[in-house]
Amino acid sequence: MEKINRERHRYGLIGRNISYSFSRGYFSNKFSELGLESHSYENFDLDSIDQFPDILEHTKDIKGFNVTIPYKEKIIPFLTQIDLEAKAIGAVNTIKLIEGQTVGYNTDAYGFYKSLAPHLEKHHKTALILGTGGASKAIAYVLGKLDVKFKFVSRNPEEGQLNYTDLDAAMVEKYSILINCTPLGTHPNVTDKPAIPYEGITTKHLLYDLIYNPEKTAFLAAGEQAGAKICNGAKMLQLQAEKAWEIWNS
Repeated sequence: MEKINRERHRYGLIGRNISYSFSRGYFSNKFSELGLESHSYENFDLDSIDQFPDILEHTKDIKGFNVTIPYKEKIIPFLTQIDLEAKAIGAVNTIKLIEGQTVGYNTDAYGFYKSLAPHLEKHHKTALILGTGGASKAIAYVLGKLDVKFKFVSRNPEEGQLNYTDLDAAMVEKYSILINCTPLGTHPNVTDKPAIPYEGITTKHLLYDLIYNPEKTAFLAAGEQAGAKICNGAKMLQLQAEKAWEIWNS
């Protein structure tokens, strides 16, 4: 049975430009449903991750944080401990405070795996990861565990990565899973989508978008039009949030 402490607990989201926050609404609803009126969840919108120590100093009753763009990697040097899986991934999206210690975890990998697995078919063995931010690291980690060969695609590629200009229709056709880890297409810029040759998409493709607002992005709509399977990031977000809640209450 889930162990829940009914004392006053504060939780929060660390990020930048996060007024849209999925997490605040999700956890506020959860606290209401569980009758935890003493619990609260708030946004900590930071211009710089260097402000994080000040948050810790002035919010003594904080029990946990979620971490989002652009701080999933930048938060790591500020933590006293990092879970082994989060260390392997190289990104943290959940922090638990225990007796003055800040312990980092990654629940994105859990959420992505659980939401992706039901859509996978035997031919889904190669993937393009569009974008190289903190969330993309958890995606790469999961694909590696699933033995799916992948390539990163970036506007500023590092060694071993592809540039969007490297892609042609034949290459897109070769990679049967396409995963959007960029913010392109997020409300209100709903017509934006990654610059890939969409004519290479076939009925054997699976398109996965980490974006959840809108429910069907321009990226997913293009995939659906080509007959591909599509999945947005709503389920992943719910699963990673529940995993964070489990960590905070363990």
